[in-house]
Amino acid sequence: MSKPAVLGGEPAFESLLPIIRPTIVPFEELEEDLREIITSGIVTVGPVTRRLEQLIAEYVGVPSAVGVANCTSGLMLAIQALGLKPGGEVIVPSFTFAATVHGVVWNGLVPVFVDSLPGTCGVDPAAVESAITPRTGAVVATDVFGLPCEVEVLVSIARGHGLGLIFDSAQSLGATYEGRPVGGFGDAQVFSMSPTKVVTAIEGGVIVTPQEEMAERLRRGRDYGKARDGMDMEFVGLSARMSEVHALVGERNFRRLGHLVESRHERIAGYQDQLGDIPGLSFQQVPADRTTSGNYMVVFVDEDGFGLSRDLVYQALAAENIQTKKYFYPAVHRQTAFAQWHAGKEPLPVADRLSREAIALPLWSHLDSRAITRVAEAIRSLQDNAAEIRSIPAHASPA
Repeated sequence: MSKPAVLGGEPAFESLLPIIRPTIVPFEELEEDLREIITSGIVTVGPVTRRLEQLIAEYVGVPSAVGVANCTSGLMLAIQALGLKPGGEVIVPSFTFAATVHGVVWNGLVPVFVDSLPGTCGVDPAAVESAITPRTGAVVATDVFGLPCEVEVLVSIARGHGLGLIFDSAQSLGATYEGRPVGGFGDAQVFSMSPTKVVTAIEGGVIVTPQEEMAERLRRGRDYGKARDGMDMEFVGLSARMSEVHALVGERNFRRLGHLVESRHERIAGYQDQLGDIPGLSFQQVPADRTTSGNYMVVFVDEDGFGLSRDLVYQALAAENIQTKKYFYPAVHRQTAFAQWHAGKEPLPVADRLSREAIALPLWSHLDSRAITRVAEAIRSLQDNAAEIRSIPAHASPA
């Protein structure tokens, strides 16, 4: 490949290659049902939402699923449904998206940040167990990049200590653990169906739970906390109903789940084939007992091995018109809204390293393989020219 754009060469792409484009069924396949929704006047939590809920519940093997406006509201409501006392502690990984912790703090609970495992990037069960105190009420674990975390061990820890267990499974719809679809573990698991997810509803989320009593509370929680008569407010919930339009898009896309996941896996394999021999680059490890949904294509950049820091790679790829994301960055315990709860506590070295090295590359289920090749060539060219790129004054680096 020619000289990198940051050194005066031509960009790899004439226009921006985005990090994500949602894969959605053709509009023509939605048009008739969209018209029916609009003319029916039932535009929220109606028959289409219930159909989507039933499909997902049957797929993951639980009795109940509850459609919500987004995964964040789902996490808030699922944690609330545990009935923890305000001020209680909830153990959370720091290497996660901030919404995981939003759900804790919104409920008046205290996040206790713990470290993650190298390789899989999931929360470290040993760190979870070490963080348990008499004030601990629950654990919230994350399926990072669509890969299930250490489910069996975490379930054992939670049960052994009488703790609630919620899985932030925002990215893992379509993943499996020990041959079972993710979704039937713990007290509840919460999926996202946002535009960045394998299965998108444009916006939306679904909470799955094996507990019908919890599911009923979640249904009322998404509708302000109304009593069954629809008049009294039994508790303070959210306005988090799923619209019928979003449910329709989600249902149609969910019916193609197998194809969407397989397409992601093929593209991730393409990236790994072309980047796997480059020193200083590594990938998330997928143990034999689980599969990933393939929600993100993340590369970890070791500065010593690659010759450039992740941040310089991020900047240089921007000059190539390749959109990437530092993901997850910064680690949540270092973010302004949450740092107060970790002040003065032990460092989280794995979370900090992952946050410092991770970069998400463009990925979606219909991404052209030629684009993957060009991204890989651009990254290889960066390493070939690493010394010269490092010499560029900081103020001259691409923003």
